[in-house]
Amino acid sequence: MAPGAGGPGGTQEVLVLKVSTRVRYGVRALVQIAGARPGASIPVQEIARGQRVSVKYLEHIVAALKTAGLVRSARGTRGGYALARPPKSIRLSEVIRALEGPPVVVECVDAPETCCRHATCAARDVWVRIRKAIDGVLDGTSLEDLLEAARSKDGSAPLSYTI
Repeated sequence: MAPGAGGPGGTQEVLVLKVSTRVRYGVRALVQIAGARPGASIPVQEIARGQRVSVKYLEHIVAALKTAGLVRSARGTRGGYALARPPKSIRLSEVIRALEGPPVVVECVDAPETCCRHATCAARDVWVRIRKAIDGVLDGTSLEDLLEAARSKDGSAPLSYTI
C-alpha cells in the first residue's frame, strides 16, 4: 500500500500493483531479441547496451529466461541469445513467471488457508476478479504484440539492434 491524497489525516491507502525492474528489463531484452533478424543471436553485451542495463544484471535475467525455455544461447563469435520459440507463442505471463513467479494481488487469492476470513471476506471476491483480469491481460499479450507495439511507436519497420 502507498499513501495517497484524501482520507483521515490527509492520506489514503491505495493498492499498488508494481511490475519489478527485473521483469521490465526482461521484457525489454526479449523485445530486442525478437526484433533481431530471424535466426540471429544477440550477445548479452549488445542487449545490455541497447537497453542501458548492466551486463551482470542482465546475465541473471537471461539465465532465468533460458531456464524457462524462452531463449536459447549460442557460444562462439556469433554467440548470444535468440528466442527459443516464435514471438507469437511467448506470453507475457510466461515472462513474469520466469522472472518473478506468479503475480500476487493478495495472498489469500491463491492460498485461502493463509487467511482465517477467506470464507466470509467481502473483498476477497474483488481480489479474485482483479487477479483474473491481470491474468487475462498477461495471458492475452504475446511478445509479438509487444514487438509490433515497439515498431509502431518508433515508426520504423523491423527493429534492428545490430551494430
